[in-house]
Amino acid sequence: HYFLICMIQFLIFLIVCSSGQMTDLLYTEKDLVTSLKDYIKAEENKLERVKQWADKLDLLSATAIQDPEGYLGHPVNAFKLMKRLNTEWGDLESLVLSDTTDGFISNLTIQRQHFPTDEDQTGAAKALLRLQDTYKLDANTISTGDLPGVKYKSLMTVEDCYELGKIAYSDVDYYHTELWMAQALKQLEQGEESTLDKVTVLDYLSYSIYQQGEIHRALEYTKKLLELDPEHQRAKGNLKYFEFQLEKQKKDAEDGAQKEKEQGKDTTEKKEKPKKKVPNHLIPERTKYEMLCRGEGIRMTPRRQSRLFCRYYDNNHNPMYVLAPVKQQDEWDRPYIVRYLDIISDKEMDKVKQLAKPRLRRATVHDPLTGKLTTAQYRVSKSAWLTGYEDPMIDKINQRIEDLTGLEMDTAEELQVANYGVGGQYEPHFDFGRVRAFKLISLNLGTGNRIATWLFYMSDVAAGGATVFPDVGAAVWPQKGTAVFWYNLFPSGEGDYSTRHAACPVLVGNKWVSNKWIHERGQEWRRPCSLNETE
Repeated sequence: HYFLICMIQFLIFLIVCSSGQMTDLLYTEKDLVTSLKDYIKAEENKLERVKQWADKLDLLSATAIQDPEGYLGHPVNAFKLMKRLNTEWGDLESLVLSDTTDGFISNLTIQRQHFPTDEDQTGAAKALLRLQDTYKLDANTISTGDLPGVKYKSLMTVEDCYELGKIAYSDVDYYHTELWMAQALKQLEQGEESTLDKVTVLDYLSYSIYQQGEIHRALEYTKKLLELDPEHQRAKGNLKYFEFQLEKQKKDAEDGAQKEKEQGKDTTEKKEKPKKKVPNHLIPERTKYEMLCRGEGIRMTPRRQSRLFCRYYDNNHNPMYVLAPVKQQDEWDRPYIVRYLDIISDKEMDKVKQLAKPRLRRATVHDPLTGKLTTAQYRVSKSAWLTGYEDPMIDKINQRIEDLTGLEMDTAEELQVANYGVGGQYEPHFDFGRVRAFKLISLNLGTGNRIATWLFYMSDVAAGGATVFPDVGAAVWPQKGTAVFWYNLFPSGEGDYSTRHAACPVLVGNKWVSNKWIHERGQEWRRPCSLNETE
């Protein structure tokens, strides 16, 4: 039981962890499985010895019991009976009581320090719910593992669905509680074997539906519960309460209709007017963000698309690229976003990941109130910082960014490497500093604001993981070995608010990126200021 509890906790580990750490955990689990098999083998050997002893005695006693006096009349049989009862049964007792778990429990205790916590499990559940909302996935699609781009299908059990519903319930999220309790009930009704019963699931389901204001449906599920368990005290109380509330609603509706009739108002049902298309600027940012993550949203007009080009680029005959210019393509016009293809090699990407993995920590953001770095739910990833003097390859990559952008790297931030596991995301944000605290920090460092962003994609992503710009409708999809670049500030130094962007949750796979935030200082002659605020 102790082992099973540990393994269940282990398997529900936080899915927003970096893929590097998750890989380590797979090897930890493999080691535990090997240890478990050794324990099972030892137990089987012990049971086989007990079984052989039992079979031998069974045969012996069957013969002896036919003629007890005659059997014991033989002195050897009498001696052996005394010996068995005095010695051999004691040996058997020692064998049965012998503990074969020492090695396994010792290994499990050592590995347990790497196991997830309750907080990790809750985080894993919330990541699944986040994916469900962002990509409009129904509970059955997730439960059957029928996701786009999956290599290894994984089915969810009744217990898995119930656990998700319970975590949503604890978070007072009755919408998701209903979805996952309904899925658990569906799988139970389809005949899936489970330690859970329908009564427990229906109890949560009816209450979550009631909390969403659907009293009639809550009443129906409560009646189903009472059919299975007529003595369920809470359900009996809820049945009376729901019936009372429905009767009260009916009476209030009748009184309202009567009052309107007395006042001469038309009480006939009016047809709903067709809904008008909501202009983009009136759509909530969260909705636009999720639409773009799904590949929906604004489409660029054909006229604007015709102005996007691809080209061989040498940045005004930079000596490094005159003979071997790089491939560059326009991704968006306003803000101007370009992508560089085949700009970082597999060897370089592997080296960057190798250097970053031991240092990956939960990514932080600037708290606008305190000015300090802190973790936030809207940024779920692991990140590490790499400096140029740590490895010549990092210095080489920094130089490449300088050669292609024409911007000074001495005042830029170190190369940041980020790993987004399944569910990993970074909600809409600006790269440039708008808050006074951030601007003061930049001023004290003497580097100014973040003038531009360079972003390497170091992996393909099976599904999800796009970089989206909700205000303008741009979506840039991960493509291994490429990089995108855009300016965060106008030449005047004012922030370009159209660069507000987000990293969509990874639905399937994992996403490795590395970015370079380039600052204002040192760019005075490389990107001269403009007197026009938006130029």
